[in-house]
Amino acid sequence: MTSPQIGPEIGTKVVHRRYVPYSHAHYAGNLVDGAYSLGLFGDVATEMCIRTDGDEGLFASYDDVQFKAPVRAGDVLEISCELIKAGTRSRVMEFAVYVVARGAATEASPGAAEMLAEPVLATFARGTVVVP
Repeated sequence: MTSPQIGPEIGTKVVHRRYVPYSHAHYAGNLVDGAYSLGLFGDVATEMCIRTDGDEGLFASYDDVQFKAPVRAGDVLEISCELIKAGTRSRVMEFAVYVVARGAATEASPGAAEMLAEPVLATFARGTVVVP
């Protein structure tokens, strides 16, 4: 007989997908600021805490944030979160934003877009969330 698991399961993953609207472009070339990714990390962390602890939790800190590639308006992003460590009240998670599709507008086809052959890692982070 196996004993029941106590606490959240390490390795639990949450994945969201999100289209980046053109209203979020802040810089030339339709670039979106890095804070956009951090906001998305808050969304997946909230779902993770609800799944594992039945509470939205509160973001306490980031240990590491790396901006690896640009995020642009018109992109479709895949945002993932994986639980890597669980304390009594703390949950350490790793986050990633991948660009999976990108706008490919032309004058003749302003709404054109394409799925990327390989997702591009745009942002990586590790952070800690606390739950009651």
